[in-house]
Amino acid sequence: MLKGIIKKKRVEASDRRWQGDMTEGNPFSLMIRFALPLFIGNLFQLFYNLVDSIVVGNYVGKSALAAVGACATPSYLFVSLSLGFATGLGILVAQFYGAKDHRNVQAVINNAMVILGTIASALSLLGLVGSPALLRLLGTPEDIMADAVVYMRVTCLGVIATAFYNGLSMILRALGDSRTPLFFLIASSLLHIVLDLLFVIYFHMEVLGVALSTVISQAISAVALFMYVNRRNEYFCFSKSTFRLDREIIIKSLRLGVPLALQSSVVTISVLVVQGYVNSFGDTVIAANTVTKRVDDFAMTFFNALGSALSIFAGQNIGAGKIDRVKSAHWQMLFSAFAVCIVLIPVAFLFGGEITRLFVKEQDVIDIGGRALTFTAPCYLGLAITLITRAFLNGCGDTLFSLINAFTEIACRVVYTLILMSFPAVGCWGVWYTTGATWVTNAVVCLIRYFGGKWKMKGVVKTA
Repeated sequence: MLKGIIKKKRVEASDRRWQGDMTEGNPFSLMIRFALPLFIGNLFQLFYNLVDSIVVGNYVGKSALAAVGACATPSYLFVSLSLGFATGLGILVAQFYGAKDHRNVQAVINNAMVILGTIASALSLLGLVGSPALLRLLGTPEDIMADAVVYMRVTCLGVIATAFYNGLSMILRALGDSRTPLFFLIASSLLHIVLDLLFVIYFHMEVLGVALSTVISQAISAVALFMYVNRRNEYFCFSKSTFRLDREIIIKSLRLGVPLALQSSVVTISVLVVQGYVNSFGDTVIAANTVTKRVDDFAMTFFNALGSALSIFAGQNIGAGKIDRVKSAHWQMLFSAFAVCIVLIPVAFLFGGEITRLFVKEQDVIDIGGRALTFTAPCYLGLAITLITRAFLNGCGDTLFSLINAFTEIACRVVYTLILMSFPAVGCWGVWYTTGATWVTNAVVCLIRYFGGKWKMKGVVKTA
């Protein structure tokens, strides 16, 4: 009994030292301070993705860049499934933490490792075996198939490391700590870049080198973060005496995580539909699409950082039963995202060609990529609404809507693609028209859900 009380006090002391309570204080200030490390981390993650493309495009060639681009989305299908479960676990931790239920916070963390380990192992094996079949299903050109299979198989082996790193990071952020994951992400990004340059330029390993640098850096980062939190944060106490499987916790975790995992996979499948359309135009369009997706990813770094901060804020405050505080936070983050769009859209219009030139030397790819950015950039407003509002609803526990919204997305991509393909004059530009139209449609659907108000009753943790 006494040992349990001492343990509880140690946890609460650790809570004050390492975590951030977002149920009190100015909402906008709390979320911006929380979002800043997330944004910096997203930039580093984006930066090493850019390095992948720049190194491959400039030191290997257009075909290799097309191979990486053709299998980047299929590879992410397996990563996104584990990420969905990790996000669900983070939401559950945030709600328990907001409700000041420290015992269940630790219970979720202990059970999370089993859930993530089991799911990630199965996904890694599935990706390793199924890569060639999936790439052929997508119509990947034969001249880049060999490189694409190598890249996808190697990156799928890294799903386990990615799942554990994301799981630990999501839980830390749910506790209000967005700084610790940032330090490890920066270290991982820098290591990734060094390995990229070493494997591709020095050892001439081409696409295999890029894939290996990704997996190795992620694995080292996951192990280092695990060791760190197990020693420094009392909530992460992995031992035989503290660990036990909790059926109720597992059910709640799956209730939140399964819709998010399915949502991530369905969204990825919807992108694969477009990828198959892209592949039909050959390696020039594939390379151009790879570049424009990297630019779109840059815009998403802002929106995702704001959305992640809002999601944790919503989770903690829903757990604490503070509905009005949550509503005002949603609009504050939306208007912040709109301010970002006001800057990004003109930049894409004015400097699209120059941005594309950073990735490739071939003029045909530069011409297509530069023009394509003028199609998608105005739709960043729709993308911002979608990512911010969906993150908000997730934090409130309304994760089932994310799955509904994912099916909306895949329907949009399929329908818009089929419509545009029926007009020969549209040609390859239909790829980017489809992307922009899907973002706008999804934004409308998200706002309808928000104004419907069902999210107010979706909290998993019931307050007294």
